[in-house]
Amino acid sequence: MAKKQTKKVDVAPKVEATNEMQQVVIEKEPVVKKENKKVNTWEFKDRVYRLSNNASPLSYSIKVSDIYYFDEEKGYERELKLTSNQRTVFVDEMVGDQRLEHVVFRNGVLVVPKEKVVLQKLLSLYHPQRNKLFFEEKPVEQAINELDMIELEIEALMVARDMDIDMAEAIMRVEIGSKVSEMSSKELKRDLMVFAKRRPMLFLELAHDDNVHLRNVGIRANEMKIIKLSPDQRTFYWASNDRKLMTVPFDEHPYSALAAWFKTDEGMEVYTSIEKRLN
Repeated sequence: MAKKQTKKVDVAPKVEATNEMQQVVIEKEPVVKKENKKVNTWEFKDRVYRLSNNASPLSYSIKVSDIYYFDEEKGYERELKLTSNQRTVFVDEMVGDQRLEHVVFRNGVLVVPKEKVVLQKLLSLYHPQRNKLFFEEKPVEQAINELDMIELEIEALMVARDMDIDMAEAIMRVEIGSKVSEMSSKELKRDLMVFAKRRPMLFLELAHDDNVHLRNVGIRANEMKIIKLSPDQRTFYWASNDRKLMTVPFDEHPYSALAAWFKTDEGMEVYTSIEKRLN
């Protein structure tokens, strides 16, 4: 009788898992992407717009269609149109029919209530003529600018008050030319103060420009026959002996060139000699 063959199956011994062998599976929480919501920074308030250059005609209409705004985010120009039945001024965002609206300044002024957000944004942000043909009135910024100008005027007036007569003459010669030679010291000081008040920025620039004084010395020396300029305005000479001092470079103002030359080693000696004769 044949013996039955039995298959031998190897059974791996059971091994209890130790703490070291256990794999700890940490379930990661799904990452939820947060949408970047645009924060509306537009301030809802009544706004006043004025025509530039203090223009105040009885009525003045500005163009609110067939105008374009370059959108830097999109990278192209977008057509603008102000309508009474759309919530945007961008034509590519409009839906349905478009009823054109008009914008009219009265006596140079346009008051836009806070409810007219679309119109306000057109005038304040997108219109190609903003800050050229018209501007938004901003009381705080205007007050800051006026304060800066007042402080600049005060600084200029203080500099003008303490300025010596020679420098005053140099600056006023730039402003009014050769007439300064006929003015008394009181007239000169008065006109200097007026100039400082009316144009404080230019006055301070001239007051801190060394060349202004040097130019004036050259002009006075020529008027008093200490030096002379050739008829073609190309050469300066000593008036006493016609000895050549300097040649004016091509396409330069003669007295500007002379002022620059006074700063050289040779020119400094001549400048010192001229100043002694002027005094």
